[in-house]
Amino acid sequence: MEKKGILVPMVLAMGAAIFYLMVLSSKEKALSTAYETGQALIARVDIPERTVLKAEMVEPVPIPRKFMEQDAFEVKLPSDINRVTNLVTRVRIPKGNQLTESALISLSPEAGLSVKIPPGYRGAILGIEPELKPLVKPGDRIDVLVTFDALMADSRKEKVTATILQNVLVIAVGTNLGQGLSAKQAKASSEKEDKTAAFSEKAMIALALNPNEAQYLALAMKQGETTVVMRGLGDVEMHPMEMASFRKLFK
Repeated sequence: MEKKGILVPMVLAMGAAIFYLMVLSSKEKALSTAYETGQALIARVDIPERTVLKAEMVEPVPIPRKFMEQDAFEVKLPSDINRVTNLVTRVRIPKGNQLTESALISLSPEAGLSVKIPPGYRGAILGIEPELKPLVKPGDRIDVLVTFDALMADSRKEKVTATILQNVLVIAVGTNLGQGLSAKQAKASSEKEDKTAAFSEKAMIALALNPNEAQYLALAMKQGETTVVMRGLGDVEMHPMEMASFRKLFK
């Protein structure tokens, strides 16, 4: 009986000690989790609304996880920074703020064409033949020609073709802004555009033009029929061009 009386308090003491150790371990784990740090992407500079993100605009910084935004971009590998490049800001992100998924959208029609227009340029829309659309990509360079009836010196009208714009940058083809769609997304987008194109004789491309070029394109579209010709990759040279006519061809 005496041994039994000693054993019970010992068992209770051991149980209390084990319970205390479990509580202590749980508290330590909770504290460790609370102060565990992760690499979150923050804005290195003030980033205005509807800005296409570049790698130099952001940087990873260690932040305790309890202070990380719920949908923050976490960097576990250096290449993870590429996840936000070419995304577009929905709202202004002040310097030092974390980048979150809800504050960014993909480079798509939802972001608007203006995010692709270089400073000092204008975005102009031009119709092209539907057969040409699959062959033109954002980032390509083209020349724009116009064919019209010219009034000659003898008051006779003659159809001529003139190259009015050279080395023009294509910034969008239909709804493709060069956002880098997956195969599934590209197929869905193409099917949607094909349905829309069934009601139109022309496919649409967007060009980056300076204000003077934009005026001449608008005039050409009203005055005659425009044609787009593709340039080879890397060809940016400008050449003097004389107007073409059948009279010159067979002279």
